[in-house]
Order: sequence, then C-alpha cells, then structure tokens
Amino acid sequence: MNDIKDPKSNKTEIVHCSEAIKKLLNMVSKVAPTDSSVLISGNSGTGKEMLARKIHDKSYRKHKEFIVINCSCLNENTIESELFGHEKGAFTGADYKKIGLLERANDGTVVLDEIGDLKPRVQTKLLRLLQESEIYRIGSHIPIKLNIRFICCTNKNLAEEVIKGSFREDLYYRINTIAITIPSLSERPEDIPVLLKHFLGANRQVDKSAMTTLIKYSWPGNVRELKNLCERLRIFQDENTIKVSHLPEELMTRKKQSSIPYDPAMSLAELNKLYILNALEHFSSKRQAAKALGITVKTLYNRLHEYGVFEQHSLHCAVRRDAQIQK
Repeated sequence: MNDIKDPKSNKTEIVHCSEAIKKLLNMVSKVAPTDSSVLISGNSGTGKEMLARKIHDKSYRKHKEFIVINCSCLNENTIESELFGHEKGAFTGADYKKIGLLERANDGTVVLDEIGDLKPRVQTKLLRLLQESEIYRIGSHIPIKLNIRFICCTNKNLAEEVIKGSFREDLYYRINTIAITIPSLSERPEDIPVLLKHFLGANRQVDKSAMTTLIKYSWPGNVRELKNLCERLRIFQDENTIKVSHLPEELMTRKKQSSIPYDPAMSLAELNKLYILNALEHFSSKRQAAKALGITVKTLYNRLHEYGVFEQHSLHCAVRRDAQIQK
C-alpha cells in the first residue's frame, strides 16, 4: 500500500538556524522520552512526519517499529482490516488471519498522518485503543493488549473540525496531550539560506539577488517545495552559482503577499472563502490551487462543497483547460 510507510533511516536531521525551530526541538527533547500522545500541526510540507521521526529516534522505542499511516489515503472498505487485522473467515475474502498495522507496531510508534480525515467509525475504535490499550481483530471477541506511542499529524484545525462535528471531541482531547505547531517556512525566512546550502550541496552557492528573491517568495509548499526546487536546480543548472535567471518564473511573480487590511464587516470564515475562490480564479486547476494554498486537493474539494460552489468551479476549471488547449 502506497499510503503506509515503514522507513528505516538513521538519525533524523532537521536543518535550521531560527529560534522558532530551536524552541520546537527543545520541546521535542522533553517530550520524546515520555509516552504522551503528541499532536503535530502545520501546513503541508512543513516537515510534520520528519518531526515525528525525530521524537521516535529520541525515545526508548527507537529500536522498535516506526509506522506511518496516511489516514486520508486508506481505503474506506479495508481500513479497519488494515489497522486492526482480522481472523480467518471474518468476512468474504478473509481466507487467512491477518495481523493489523497497530498490532504489528506493538511497543513502537505509530504516526497517524492527516488524522483529521479519519472516518468516524474508525475514530471510535481508535479512542477505545487509547483508553483501554487494546484492540479486537475483526471477527474476534478476544482483546489484544497493545503498548503504542501515538503521534498524530494534521494540516487541519481539529478544534474547528470538532465544532463542525466531523471529529470526535473526546478523541481530540486524547491525542492533544502535547500539541506542537510547526511554523510555515515564510514565518522563519532565516532558515532559507541554511536549507538551500543543505539541499544544493557544498559545491553550489546562491548569489545575492537570487537569495533575496527566494527569501521574499511565499513558499506555499514550505520546505518540501524548497527541496523540490533545489533538486531541479541541481539537475538542470550546470553553473555552481545560482542566479535569478535560473529560478522558475513563478518565484518571480508570486512573492510574499502583502498583509490584508482588517475589515470589521468580514468574518475569518468569509475571508478564507474569498481567498480560496480567488486562488481558483488564478490557477487553471484545483491541484495547482490547493498546492498554492498549502492544503490537500481533498480539503479543497471539501471547502467547495461547504461553500456550495463545487459544480460551478469544476465546470470553470474544465472551460479554462479547454481554452488553453485551443490556444
């Protein structure tokens, strides 16, 4: 399954020089030796999974399993079997006993990535595991005791999801024992030069003009976007010094947005809606718009359904693509 990873890596290195990340790593050092559940929040590409790995590597569980489960990608029809396992004959097609991912991770660490997308029925079972430290395989009435350290990651505001009724309040408080928020790259521009040096390698440097452009850019994809840019530069640029002319056009035209003046007549929810709809007008596809907004395509779809404009913007994007093809 593409949504489940069991990385086997050496000690995790988090490149930084900002005070914000120094404080965050100091917090990690205090949290890692404990068994407390951790909720890591941050926009897409900020390094939530890497930070989770850092917590695992500094814990007494570091030699045990470290399993990452992407909750937004799990198949709704098989998610319970994947997580909890099943007995032979538990349902049609269950021709053998299966050990679930949670049972496999016993004594180790499980990272539930994008936990805000977890289905309500599975939220209930996860809550039981956190409360009772036990699970049941599908088709079995025998409890299985587990000792797992849970780290949950999300790019959503789970407190808002609780208010909407899409996320269980009791589960939220269970996983939110220790809350860590990773700042976006645009909030810590002092980290950009050291990240560039790390990703580009010792033999490459960035001239002053290009560095200024990169620092002024908004980085909606955060560190992941910066890393991808550096990879492209290493592949396609033969010169050792990176110049402005080597940078993609989007970095030149899409710098940091100026601050939006406060409008007492507009609520935060209305402002979010306006910003999302403007992004859809600017980009030719939902995927591009979602990337620029720092959210997943699924989250964007949910927002459009919530605003009641999903069909309208599906047609709009299709018309724009047709127009581009005709050109």
